[in-house]
Amino acid sequence: MGIQFGFGLQNANVSRIFETLGASIDQIPILWIAAPLTGLLVQPIIGYFSDRTWTVLGRRRPYFLFGAIASSLALIIMPFSPYLWVAAGMLWVLDASINISMEPFRALVADNLPSEQRTQGFAVQTFFIGVGSVVASAMPYLLSNVFGVANTAPAGEVPPSVKISFISGAVVFIGSILWTVLRTKEYSPQELAKFHNEKFEEEEKANLKDIFTDIKAMPKTMVQLAVVQFFSWFALFAMWIYATSAVTYYIFGTSDTSSGLYNEGADWVGLCFAAYNGISALAAFALPWLAQRTSRKFVHSLSLVIGGVSLASIALIENPSMLMLNMVGIGLAWASILCMPYAILAGALPAKKMGFYMGVFNFFIVLPQILAAGILGFFTRWAFEDNTMMAIVLGGVSMIFAGMMVCTVRDEDEPNQAGEHLPDQPVSA
Repeated sequence: MGIQFGFGLQNANVSRIFETLGASIDQIPILWIAAPLTGLLVQPIIGYFSDRTWTVLGRRRPYFLFGAIASSLALIIMPFSPYLWVAAGMLWVLDASINISMEPFRALVADNLPSEQRTQGFAVQTFFIGVGSVVASAMPYLLSNVFGVANTAPAGEVPPSVKISFISGAVVFIGSILWTVLRTKEYSPQELAKFHNEKFEEEEKANLKDIFTDIKAMPKTMVQLAVVQFFSWFALFAMWIYATSAVTYYIFGTSDTSSGLYNEGADWVGLCFAAYNGISALAAFALPWLAQRTSRKFVHSLSLVIGGVSLASIALIENPSMLMLNMVGIGLAWASILCMPYAILAGALPAKKMGFYMGVFNFFIVLPQILAAGILGFFTRWAFEDNTMMAIVLGGVSMIFAGMMVCTVRDEDEPNQAGEHLPDQPVSA
């Protein structure tokens, strides 16, 4: 929950901070590129080394703690950035630190649960992700409208409501991680080997060359899920980058970042993000129930299609309140994205390399975001004539396509799947 508190503040407010500090519409995607690039570099390496770590704090928890400290510092500094380049640099630090904490969390769920409980385990994780994001995304709106904190500031300065939100986020982030580090049990390598009915062997010495060998040998299910992840996360990134600009200009009718109307619209975007995260928290309990009665593939495909239609249809909205209906569908898709791919993937991975492959799986989250950062600014400026709402529509189409591609995925560990399957053979180099 603490990690997602920081992630929620980032997603809902970074474009607002960039625009406030003078970024143009076509510059924003490039400035956001820090987030996927750090994930691309950090997560596989952290996953690889966390698989081979065992300390007094366990295997995954040392990474939680270090990431939380660095993330909290970045959260405090970012809204006080005097220049655009400082804010962009803080995004690099913040996202790298969040990734250091996040990847071992996913691996921890897979470590501690048997196959038949993983769907429910990732769903519970999704619930707490949703709770943290709801509060974080809504905080500037609540501070302004409930507690009377100013949501406007002189040109080039971030409003007090956003500054206080980020400081509060830093406190929640480090506090939540400390609770987890002190209260969570991890199984030793010997216990994990027994848990998976494997012979215990001493951990191999960490060797970065092995990373490339293991990437070439990734399971077939992982390759199939990669396509789904690619188009799902392209859609999400388009929304996170351009939601503030599209809503403030096309629904609230202003692009003046120092005006009260702009900041009202930006706060409303935060509230919308809180709404879809709240829906995802509730859907987290329904998705495993539905998956038990159908299949994980069916649930994920349906959720993505509904989410894509909801995202694209934002372009039809004129009344800000009606956006909440779109957030229902987007929240359903978000819940499934956070749960189903990981539940499907975990059953196809070797236990000893769970952390590494969970990190490599992040490639297919960050690569579409890098692509989006590279081309969305160009398309928005030259193809869409600065119409940021069309970038949102493009994201919706991408998510619908991702939902269609779920049918190509083979779920090796599907609880309701009839018959037995041989394990996937590694993909040849």
